[in-house]
Amino acid sequence: MIEKVQLFKGNNFDEVDLNYFLYYPKEYEKNIESHPLVLFLHGADERGDNLEKIKLHGIPKLIAQEKSLPFTCIAPQCPINGYWNRPEYVNSLVSLVNKVKQYYGIDSKKIHGTGLSMGGLGIMAMAIQEPDMFSSIIPICGGAELTEIKRLKDLPIWLFHGELDEVHPVENSISIYDTLKPINKNIYLTIYENVYHDSWTQTYENPAIYDWLLKFSQ
Repeated sequence: MIEKVQLFKGNNFDEVDLNYFLYYPKEYEKNIESHPLVLFLHGADERGDNLEKIKLHGIPKLIAQEKSLPFTCIAPQCPINGYWNRPEYVNSLVSLVNKVKQYYGIDSKKIHGTGLSMGGLGIMAMAIQEPDMFSSIIPICGGAELTEIKRLKDLPIWLFHGELDEVHPVENSISIYDTLKPINKNIYLTIYENVYHDSWTQTYENPAIYDWLLKFSQ
């Protein structure tokens, strides 16, 4: 995978600047056809101004281990006092996705999102604000406000959570699932028995999630 360090400059009063990694398979340099994009949002412990921290978990960790993945990935870093589900961060992430989509040969019908902990909250907040942005999402040990959750009735969602999560209780994902299940035919929930907050390691190491994520197109 090719790795590039980029800076997104928030261009509105309700956006923030974000440093981010851009990853794409080496063969994409010779093929400018449209490609799928996956947005990865890290958890709260990886906030700051050292991008290398993002490689501790999830998709960036796999890429650092020289795993090749069949999509372009953007992995932004949240500033130390920020939080992904705050409005100014959601706005910035939406603009970042649109910028990358414009300049890097992204298939606008195949934009996907995933995140862990704070990142799971962020992906859900983005999807609720922009329900037509993603083709599918995988939020891990996160949660969401339920007041507008039914806007996601057509979005494929696979939720993951640890049964014993002491940071974001498993009830967060259960409530999302229970609310959407009657109206969303593509919502799934996996609960890991006897697992605490780290439900992301085994999830991101499972190749099946990428097959599932990428099979959807708008």
